Amino acid sequence: MDLSSAFMDKEMPPSPEDLAAALGASQPLWQEITDLVFLKYPAGKESWYFPGKNYGWSICIQEKRRALIYLTPLQGYFRVAMVFGQKATDAILNSDVSPLIKKALKEAQPYVEGRGIYFDIH
Repeated sequence: MDLSSAFMDKEMPPSPEDLAAALGASQPLWQEITDLVFLKYPAGKESWYFPGKNYGWSICIQEKRRALIYLTPLQGYFRVAMVFGQKATDAILNSDVSPLIKKALKEAQPYVEGRGIYFDIH
């Protein structure tokens, strides 16, 4: 399964119309997730970025210099990724969030910037 962005041309960032066409029926879920992030972090900024030719275009929502969430459009669905530092990881593991999220976080490789997890949203 190809997990590259639906948008691979570095010279052409996706338009809102391109994004809606690629996401298809999953577009309302994308909108709901971004709306929730901005509700919690009203000063957040959304920007497209192109991390490389193997990955294509994604959106990062960040507040100040802290990345809150990454969204990568795929064909008909999208991927949501988040990176949590140790303090946030501990809080999540001691919370009542889904066991699925806790399991993914426990199994995630720890890096200097934290543990990254992702979920595909269909």
